[in-house]
Amino acid sequence: MRPVTIALLLLLGAVHYQLWLGDGGVPEVRRLQAQLAERQRANAERRETNRRLVAEVEDLRQGLEMVEERARADLGMVRPDEILVQYAPRR
Repeated sequence: MRPVTIALLLLLGAVHYQLWLGDGGVPEVRRLQAQLAERQRANAERRETNRRLVAEVEDLRQGLEMVEERARADLGMVRPDEILVQYAPRR
C-alpha cells in the first residue's frame, strides 16, 4: 500500500473512533436524548400541575364556594344548622 492510503485509513479510523467512542459520540448523544425526553415528560407533568393550581387559585379568588368545599372535604366542617351523617359500606 502507498503511504497516502495508509494515512487516509488511519484518519478514517480516528474519525470513527471519535464518532463511536469519543466525547460527543453516538452513545453520549443517545444518553442525552433519553435524558431530554425524561425532562420533557417531567416538565409536562409540572405544567399540568401548575395549570390545575392556577385554576384552583382563580376559583378561590372568585367565590367562597371553593373555600366551603375545601373546608368540608379537608377539615370535615359543617354548617351550624346541618347534621353530619356518615355511613360505612358493608363488606
